[in-house]
Amino acid sequence: MEAFPYIQNVALRPGTLRDAQTYPYNVGALRNLKSIAFKQPVTFIIGENGSGKSTLIEAIAVAYGFNPEGGTKNFNFSTKASHSILSDSIRLSKSYKQAKDGFFLRAESFYNVATHIEQLDDDPMGGPPIINSYGGNSPHQQSNGESFLSLVLNRFGGNGVYILDEPEAALSPTRLLVLLARIKQLCDQQSQFIIATH
Repeated sequence: MEAFPYIQNVALRPGTLRDAQTYPYNVGALRNLKSIAFKQPVTFIIGENGSGKSTLIEAIAVAYGFNPEGGTKNFNFSTKASHSILSDSIRLSKSYKQAKDGFFLRAESFYNVATHIEQLDDDPMGGPPIINSYGGNSPHQQSNGESFLSLVLNRFGGNGVYILDEPEAALSPTRLLVLLARIKQLCDQQSQFIIATH
């Protein structure tokens, strides 16, 4: 077994009962899901709206241990439990080598993650300000694009698993190039990216 990438395969658990008429199993890309191998540092999952890419990437993130709304494995909050049951139906094959960092970025719920960061920093019993890991400025005091990029530039530290759902949603073409350059830097530092995008 290779040491890298950290997540090597996602497969439907044997014996999983799937009702092809029920969400999420009625979604086109998931209807015939058997397994997906991750052999490179970056994997893009692409497709049309409603094709199942965000549902799949959410399930991978949750099965890996990330909070369904986004953040790190240490984030434990829920604005509304709306994630699918797919995470219970899949199995991840992982490397014997563990990632030292990680983050699940969901464009649609990053506002909730930003709010959680502020709440953690408002706790008088908390430690050093968490916001320092995110560039020192509240994501709520930046545009969506600025806060996304600040997250990737400041919080992503390498040797990590970064699962991104539509990171391009808030970025201009110039900022997309900055994101791609940062992804390359992080891949050079033994990082793995699984990205859902159009």
